[in-house]
Amino acid sequence: MADCPHTIGVEFGTRIIEVAGQKIKLQIWDTAGQERFRAVTRSYYRGAAGALMVYDITRRSTYNHLSSWLTDARNLTNPNTVIFLIGNKADLDAQRDVTYEEAKQFAEENGLMFVEASAKTGENVEEAFLETAKKIYQNIQDGSLDLNAAESGVQHKPTQPGRTNLNSDSQPNRDNCSC
Repeated sequence: MADCPHTIGVEFGTRIIEVAGQKIKLQIWDTAGQERFRAVTRSYYRGAAGALMVYDITRRSTYNHLSSWLTDARNLTNPNTVIFLIGNKADLDAQRDVTYEEAKQFAEENGLMFVEASAKTGENVEEAFLETAKKIYQNIQDGSLDLNAAESGVQHKPTQPGRTNLNSDSQPNRDNCSC
């Protein structure tokens, strides 16, 4: 939307995607980026398997706050939480105030995934969510994210009979629900 209002507090949405042949339900908590909501949004970091940190490439002030938001994310999530840095408004390149190179360097120095995107045109938006989900799935597969730990941010629901589970442990489906 051209005149989309800022998030106040928190908004919530879900999306089902497919990663490596598995249906995965993303629960997305959109927390406000304004400083005045910081105390409220901090509670939503707990139990997060992934975080998308978004700044506006046309407003350096949003970029300058990334270090403090990253500190919050690292302090309030488990060490294997996937963090993806996204430079929004890539469609406004002529008004750019933060270079791609400096943001990419920040991401590399801090071990973050990085992409520039445009919420207006949709460029790289789907990719950001999909790549984050793929990395979370990879962390589950290699054991760095424990499905049995409450703080992992991942809830495993057994699949229906005849379907493949997220991990190699076969668990019986007691209620025939895979949602």
